[in-house]
Amino acid sequence: MFSARVQTTVCSPKQAARLSKAVAPLLRSSALGYPAGLRLAVVASVQQHNGSSSRSFSTTPVTHLKDFFPAKETEHIRQTPPAWPHHGYTEQEMLDVVPAHRKPETWGDVFAWKFMRMCRWGMDFATGMRGEKQVDKTNPTTAVNTIKPLSESQWLVRFLFLESIAGVPGMVAGMLRHLHSIRRLKRDNGWIETLLEESYNERMHLLTFMKMCEPGWFMKLMILGAQGVYFNGLFISYLISPKLTHRFVGYLEEEAVHTYTVAIKQIDEGHLPKWSDPKFAVPDIAIKYWHMPEGKRTMKDLILYIRADEACHRGVNHTLSNLNQKEDPNPFVSVYKGSELAPRPASRPQGYERHEVI
Repeated sequence: MFSARVQTTVCSPKQAARLSKAVAPLLRSSALGYPAGLRLAVVASVQQHNGSSSRSFSTTPVTHLKDFFPAKETEHIRQTPPAWPHHGYTEQEMLDVVPAHRKPETWGDVFAWKFMRMCRWGMDFATGMRGEKQVDKTNPTTAVNTIKPLSESQWLVRFLFLESIAGVPGMVAGMLRHLHSIRRLKRDNGWIETLLEESYNERMHLLTFMKMCEPGWFMKLMILGAQGVYFNGLFISYLISPKLTHRFVGYLEEEAVHTYTVAIKQIDEGHLPKWSDPKFAVPDIAIKYWHMPEGKRTMKDLILYIRADEACHRGVNHTLSNLNQKEDPNPFVSVYKGSELAPRPASRPQGYERHEVI
């Protein structure tokens, strides 16, 4: 495996364009296509200036762009499929998702909600959603109108920051329940798999956005710090009260659904022209993971899939918070008696009450 690197400073943009046109046909004519380890920096640079690359909304200068996770060519392995294939949605299921809020009913709910609001303020401040770019503060989880829209790059920064911490709760909860099951020599009744799959799904969101935008060093430091604080906080919280932690995660997912709904609205209103450009293409990793059909591969379609995922996590965590944490089985992977169907969390923003599913 080798890598050819060309410095863009040794030639002018016109010369770079000519060089890329001369090199590209040679690579396409190869029987092997584009080798995974061969990346010409000058070709990537020209694609960025022409607006044809899916990574054209990066917060990092073009000369510093790189593929974060290139496909590594091996002697025997062709590809590695996802451990948890996506179950898919119908178009109507994705369109039916709406921002919603479960009103706090206990003191624990109030604490989780207030703490989530504080975290939301921190994320808004860190990602530039301030002043006229914010929604009505009296209905922060359901209002979607803003005076001034965000740009594509600002949205991607927000998505990256959100998804970098959204993948933590499922892993922490799944890990602790796994260790608890081993320590107590008891079955977990299906919770572990759902929690780990949730964490995996959130990580796929992050990997998809990383194919479109490379964060700068400051954003990487913020992600590192936020993940360290968030992981340890959730670890201690889940040891003390799993019920309270699931309620907090349910409120976190409410914010995620709200964020993606606002982004979709701004696309529909024409405020994000780069994402409405017919030439824009979503990353291949997204097409393969969500099995996105031909003609449904726009940025709006991608966000609809991701928002539906967040709606599922919202309903799952609010439901799990309502259950007996030690004895109740996971209703979302259980087979029900008679003709009763398993609950569908995306359709219940406030989650299911225990008597409805157990």
